Amino acid sequence: MANLPAGPLLREIAGPAPAGSALRQRFRDEALALVEREKLAEPAMSFAIADLDLPAAETLRAGGESFFAPKLLPSSGQLTALGCGVATIGPRLEERVGLLFRERSMSLALALDDVANDLLLAVSRRLQDRMLLIARTRGLMMAGELRPGDPGLSLNAQAGLLRLADASSIGVGLFGGHMLNPVKSVSMMLGAGFELPPARWSRCDECASRATCRIVARES
Repeated sequence: MANLPAGPLLREIAGPAPAGSALRQRFRDEALALVEREKLAEPAMSFAIADLDLPAAETLRAGGESFFAPKLLPSSGQLTALGCGVATIGPRLEERVGLLFRERSMSLALALDDVANDLLLAVSRRLQDRMLLIARTRGLMMAGELRPGDPGLSLNAQAGLLRLADASSIGVGLFGGHMLNPVKSVSMMLGAGFELPPARWSRCDECASRATCRIVARES
C-alpha cells in the first residue's frame, strides 16, 4: 500500500486542455487550482505479485482466487504469477464534482471531472511502473494487461482481484457487486513470469470508442 503526493501528479497533467478553446482552458486551469487549494486528490495504490497456486491454465489460480483469463496465457515462456493492482484518487474529488453539478456550475464540473480522469490515469501508470519494478526484483517479466469487464476478464473477477491487491488498505471496495468505490479508481491484472514475449494485443483493441479515445491518441 502506498499513498502518493498529489503535487507531482498535478504538475504532470497541467498544461493545455485537450482540443480546447481559450474558455475551456480557463475552466481547466480553475479546476486544477481547485484541486490543489482544497486538497481534493488523495492518490493511492496497492498491489501484489501473487504466485500461481497451480500451473498456468485457462483458469488461473493464485492466492486462493480463480480467474478465467486465457488471454493472459503467453505463446512462449512460463506464466508463474499474476500482478494484481488497484489505484485511486479517493472520494473527495468526485464528491466535489457532484456538488458543482448541483450548484449548476456545469462547465467547471466537467473540467474538474476531466482533471480527475487525467489524475487517475497518471496514478494507474505509476501503479504499472511500481508493479513492473517489483516483478523485476524477483527476476520476473510482465506482459499483458486486463481489467475486470474487458474482453478476456469477466466483471466477476473484480472481487478476487481486489482481495489479492489488498484494495481495502487504500479504502477501495465494491458498490453494487462490481463497481469500484470510490468511482475514480481502477483495478488491473497483468501476467508475470519468465521469458514472456511482448503481448500482441491491447485491452483497447475491441473497444468501440477506440477511434475517438483521447487516451489512446495520447499514448500512440
